[in-house]
Amino acid sequence: MGQGGEPRRATARDEELGRAVAAAQEGDEAAFAVAYRIVQPGLVGYVRGLVGTDGETAEDVTAEAWLEIARDLGRFRGDGAGFRGWTATIARHRAFDHLRRQKSRPRPAALEQDLLELPGPHNTSAAALEAVTTERVLALVATLPRDQAEAVLLRVVVGLDGPAAARVLGKRPGAVRTAAYRGLKKLGERLGLDGVTDDGPGALGESR
Repeated sequence: MGQGGEPRRATARDEELGRAVAAAQEGDEAAFAVAYRIVQPGLVGYVRGLVGTDGETAEDVTAEAWLEIARDLGRFRGDGAGFRGWTATIARHRAFDHLRRQKSRPRPAALEQDLLELPGPHNTSAAALEAVTTERVLALVATLPRDQAEAVLLRVVVGLDGPAAARVLGKRPGAVRTAAYRGLKKLGERLGLDGVTDDGPGALGESR
C-alpha cells in the first residue's frame, strides 16, 4: 500500500493529538484546547465542503459538532488518527442535519459522471493535495460528484487515511480510493496541474 500521497500536514501531529486527547479525557482542559487547535482547521474545511463556502455557517455547524465531541469525549477509544475520524463522523452528521433543516442537499455535480468514469493519461496530481485547502479549490471540490467531493475532503482536508475515510462514509476502502483518485485527478486538471504525477491511486494510502 503506497503512502506517497499521505496528507503530511494533517498526519504529522497525530502523535501529539493522541496525547492531548488522552489527557483531555482525564479532565485536562488545556489538553482539550490543544486537540481542538489541531483538528479544527481540517474539520471546518470539511464542513465547508459539505454545507457550502459560507464561512459563518460552516463555523456554526462545526461548533455544534464540537459541543457533541466535548460531551461524548469520554466514550472515544483510539489514537490521534482515530480521533480525527471520530470527529469527522460527528461533523458530517451535524452538516447533514443542517442541510435537512435548510431543506436542501449538497449541490448537484456540475460535471458529467460519464466523463469522470473515463480513464485518463495522467495520475493524480500531487500538487492538488497541497492546494486543496485553498478557497479556490474548495469551490472546485463542491462541483465534483458528492462521493468524490467527500472522499477528497476527508483524505486531504481532514487528513484521514483510506480505511478511516471509508469508515466515516460507510463504504469500502476501495470505493473511497477510487472516488478520491478521480476527484483529485479532476481537480489537478482544472488547476492546470495534470502534468504532475505521483504513484496513482495507491499513493493515496487506500486499502484495495
